[in-house]
Amino acid sequence: MAETEAVKHVVLAKFKEDLTPEKVEEIINGYAGLVSLIEPMKDFHWGTDVSIENLHQGFTHVFVSTFESTEGIAEYVSHPVHVEFANMFLQHLDKILVIDYKPTTAKLS
Repeated sequence: MAETEAVKHVVLAKFKEDLTPEKVEEIINGYAGLVSLIEPMKDFHWGTDVSIENLHQGFTHVFVSTFESTEGIAEYVSHPVHVEFANMFLQHLDKILVIDYKPTTAKLS
């Protein structure tokens, strides 16, 4: 299996139920805006759960960011803009799970 250099930062979240859709959209737009403000953050995607397996454990949103290295994630996590955003983001969540991983591609024969 071939390992890529990039590192993915995956955040699973469940927003508090009393948030309006407009507030959720505002928060997501703020998250997406970090990619243009924090240099190590190279890419950002997000979506909502659409699984038919019902194994989401209450998580409703997924956010995936790409970094060149684990050092880039460390720089991102401690960046003042991220710290400010994270403090606001966390107060609007019921649940959060964060995983960082290096993608590996399986060789198919």
